[in-house]
Amino acid sequence: MSVMVVGRPEADEYAPFYADYVSRVPEANPIEAMSAQLGQTTALLGRVAEAEAGARYAPGKWSVREVVGHLADAERIFSYRALRIARGDATPLPGFDETAYVPAGRFDERTLADLVSELANARRSTLDLFRSFGEAEWRRRGIASGKPISVRALGRIIPGHERHHVEVLGTRYGLRG
Repeated sequence: MSVMVVGRPEADEYAPFYADYVSRVPEANPIEAMSAQLGQTTALLGRVAEAEAGARYAPGKWSVREVVGHLADAERIFSYRALRIARGDATPLPGFDETAYVPAGRFDERTLADLVSELANARRSTLDLFRSFGEAEWRRRGIASGKPISVRALGRIIPGHERHHVEVLGTRYGLRG
């Protein structure tokens, strides 16, 4: 199977808010980044003791479990956006408020292992979806959160978002890969 080079999205393919996430994925094919992260992030989180998974680096900040739950939520939302846009659905897609989703997810009531498994399963599903796209699907554009977004931008936002949070887990929580 040949590897499709989807190219980097142009600045008009995503809201400025996502520029940091897009810049964190220099790989020619973002599927390679997503695939590598599946093992890397799972291994990193697998070294966290359950007793440490409720740790917060400061009052009011998310616990390690909440970060993982947020990653799974965001993965699903970004992938859903990519699916709708890739299928040619021009319906503007709503935003989501992660500050409301995290408490509603009750992630600290679950084990870290369960959350890591959920995140890994979400990533496997994302990989299946993005591997199914041809060139036309990768280039499609839509509207999410009132801003333009393309499938190829979402293909970089997903792993870039995870890289951002893994970096925070390292710098703020002391979890190193």
